[in-house]
Amino acid sequence: MPREIITIQVGQCGNQIGMEFWKQLCLEHGIGKDGLLEDFATQGGDRKDVFFYQADDQHYIPRALLMDLEPRVINGIQNSEYKNLFNHENIYLSEHGGGAGNNWASGYHQGEQVVDDIMDMVDREADGSDSLEGFVLCHSIAGGKTLNDRYSKKLVQTYSVFPNQMETSDVVVQPYNSLLTLKRLTLNADCVVVLDNTALNRIAVERLHLANPTFAQTNSLVSTVMSASTTTLRYPGYMNNDLAGLLASLIPTPRCHFLMTGYTPLTAG
Repeated sequence: MPREIITIQVGQCGNQIGMEFWKQLCLEHGIGKDGLLEDFATQGGDRKDVFFYQADDQHYIPRALLMDLEPRVINGIQNSEYKNLFNHENIYLSEHGGGAGNNWASGYHQGEQVVDDIMDMVDREADGSDSLEGFVLCHSIAGGKTLNDRYSKKLVQTYSVFPNQMETSDVVVQPYNSLLTLKRLTLNADCVVVLDNTALNRIAVERLHLANPTFAQTNSLVSTVMSASTTTLRYPGYMNNDLAGLLASLIPTPRCHFLMTGYTPLTAG
């Protein structure tokens, strides 16, 4: 029996990457933008239930939580053609909507104030799962211990976008943000898939021949990696049928859980 995975999208980057990920999964599983199955997908032998659940009206809804301290990206999702795909009760926006201003300490402080509301959302989604295996976190600079404490026996895998520390940035506190996040990823995550933001842009320019790649185009590269790395979880096979089996083959010791990514072939579509 497939075991469910809950996806948690945090912040601007996390929600942008997450949205591209769900577009890719809908495309692969034959799920329309409104959550209804396409005609060709009704008899499929895939495991949609790992990342989706089926509502009473036959809609497929992502097992996803969307949260941000400022509303721009999530509002864009709610006004897009995928607005009916997500469960609106699983969307959290800060009341003041000011964001963290690229300041890790500010985001951490605001997170402490709203953690109870967010964990209520996590608990509700977890209670709706038959056999929850773990969580997938999409983010750029986010980290927290509460999820790990409450679900200590569940796996936490993250797709973490890291900046290039060798280049200048308009965010003055970027090195501090990265270091503070790395500590928490080391202590609280079971697996961290490292994504280099600069490398993504370089691949888009050199391999896909995009002169000025947009965020959506670089995020689609991430969604391709996420989709490929979860294929064995979503389709029947003989190996790595669950997250635990997949991570066991990649992580030699608990602290050595930062993974590099590679994908081929990359072609301009």
